[in-house]
Amino acid sequence: MIKKINQIIKKKSFKKIVCLTAYSKNISKILDKHCDITLVGDSLANVLYGMKNTHSISLSTIIEHSISVKKGIKKSLMVVDMPKGSYQNPLQAKRNAKLIVKKTKCDAVKIESNNKNFKIIKEIIKANIPVMGHIGYTPQFKNNFKVEGKNKKEIKRLIGEAKSIERAGAFSIVLECLTPDTAKIITNLLRIPTIGIGSSSYCDGQILVTDDMLGLSGFYPKFVKKYINLNSLIEKAVKKYSKDVKAKRFPNNKNFLYGK
Repeated sequence: MIKKINQIIKKKSFKKIVCLTAYSKNISKILDKHCDITLVGDSLANVLYGMKNTHSISLSTIIEHSISVKKGIKKSLMVVDMPKGSYQNPLQAKRNAKLIVKKTKCDAVKIESNNKNFKIIKEIIKANIPVMGHIGYTPQFKNNFKVEGKNKKEIKRLIGEAKSIERAGAFSIVLECLTPDTAKIITNLLRIPTIGIGSSSYCDGQILVTDDMLGLSGFYPKFVKKYINLNSLIEKAVKKYSKDVKAKRFPNNKNFLYGK
């Protein structure tokens, strides 16, 4: 665990850190070959369960998906999102973080900042559990999406928040939807790596929701590059299967298990 964490930290300002989300073994097995960090994100609430936000996904659901993801991980650092309501105070946070690590064998947890929960990060780290921070647009605490860091007041607040997370002991921090200038300033000020999502190439690494970049989720904001349209490919395959079944072309002799 510590070795992997140190490898991520050493990449800062030297080699870009590649991160994507996974919610199952089948996907994590593929990502593990190419990613430095695999995140079991609470975005599974939207992506897999069709929820309007991430607020209602349970800790037990996150854990079950993380157990599956872990089965496909060999080399990448596995980080698990702590869902909303699972770290409301230091005691609860430490208890739930320990439960996540015990059940999933992950390498670290991630918590979103509300600019107040720095003591919670410290308590989790005291339990020898590495923590990834998260500032900017934090879906667990903010209902309205907006780009942050547009003025001096916002930049000052975000810098202070990032530094507080670093002082609390986090090994990295996600910068979500910050202006390029703000992301650059924070990245240069921190000793720990920054992982950007919608926050420019100035960050030390990048993360996207895998289903978004594969064209599966139907959610394609400007900061997401869609590398393939799996939605269309899957529909073509299903359409062909449907036609084959109706035309009695499937199954044929080649598909029979015991003779003709």
